[in-house]
Amino acid sequence: MDSILRGKDFIATQDWSKGELNTILKLSEELKLKFAMNEPTDNLLRAQTIFMMFFEQSTRTRNSIEAGITQLGGHAHDLTPDKMQISHGESARDTAKVLSRFGHGIAIRNCFFGIGNQYLNNVAEHAEVPIISMQDDYYHPLQGIADLMTIREKLGNNLKGTKVTVSWAYADTHAKPLSVPQTQALLFTRFGMDVTFAYPEEFPLMPAIMEQARKNAENSGGRLQVTHDMDEGFNGAQIVIPKNWGGFLGVEDPESDEGKKEIKANLEKYKDWICDERRMDLTDKHSLYMHALPADRGHEVTDPVIDGPHSVIYDEAENRLHTAKAIMALTMGGRP
Repeated sequence: MDSILRGKDFIATQDWSKGELNTILKLSEELKLKFAMNEPTDNLLRAQTIFMMFFEQSTRTRNSIEAGITQLGGHAHDLTPDKMQISHGESARDTAKVLSRFGHGIAIRNCFFGIGNQYLNNVAEHAEVPIISMQDDYYHPLQGIADLMTIREKLGNNLKGTKVTVSWAYADTHAKPLSVPQTQALLFTRFGMDVTFAYPEEFPLMPAIMEQARKNAENSGGRLQVTHDMDEGFNGAQIVIPKNWGGFLGVEDPESDEGKKEIKANLEKYKDWICDERRMDLTDKHSLYMHALPADRGHEVTDPVIDGPHSVIYDEAENRLHTAKAIMALTMGGRP
C-alpha cells in the first residue's frame, strides 16, 4: 500500500491529525470485514519485517502485532532486552540504525516511569523506519485507537456529546501505567465527547496532558471534567472505563522506598473503588463497560459486570488486531 502516511511514527495520537486518525479507523473497518469474510490481505506488507521490542509482558499487543503482520504478508521478530545487546548497554541510536537496515518497522513497549517515552523518541530520532509505540509510560496509542473504533461501532461515528467516564479503580497486582487513561483523555476529547475523569486525589494524571485534553475539548465542542467521587462519575454515563493506574505523581519520589510505601498506603485507602452492579445501575441503561485488559477481577470490577450485558471487552480486544494492521499497513506500506 502506497500511503502518504508511509514512514510516520505512531507514538502519540496527538501527533496525528483527526483526518489521519479517521484514515486509520476507515482502513481498520475494511480489514475487519475482510478478516470476517476470510479474504486474504497478504499483499499489503508482503515479505516485510517488524521488530517488536518488549521491555514488559504483553498478551493483546504482542499477538495483535504478530498475527496482524502475518495476515498482511510479513513477519515479526519478538525481541526482549535479554536477547539483545541493550542488556550490555547498546544505545538507542545504534539499535535504531541497525534494525532500520534489517527491516521495515520497529515496535516498542517500554513503560518504565520516566524512561519509556523518552526511549521511544530516542529510537525514533535515529530510525529510518516508522516507530510504533506498543505502550510507554505516557501513552498507549494502539489501545486508544482500538477503543475509539469500538465506541464508533457501538454508538456511530458522530460521538459529539457522548458521555464517557474514565475512572480509577482499585487493583493490587502491580502499579499500572498512566498511559491508557492519558491516551483516552487526549483522543476522546478530539472527537467531541463529554469526558469525565474520576480518581482519588492521590492518583492524578500528568497536568500537561490533561491541559492539552482540555484544549482538545474546547476545539471539538466537547468537555473534560474531573471528579474525585466514583459514583458521581458513573451517574448517567453512556460508557464507563474503570481501570487502575499508579500513583506515581502523588508522591515526591515514586522510585524510592519511601515513595513506594506511600503509594501502597494511598492505594489501600480506596479498596471500595470497584465497578460493581450498583455503580452500573447509576449509568445510562444502555451503557457500555470497557477495559483494556487484563482486568483485576474482584478488585477493579466484579464478574457480573465484566461478564454481563454491558461489557464489550472482547469486541474491544479484537479491534486491537484490526487497528494494528491498519497502522502497520499505512506507516510501513510501499517501501521497496
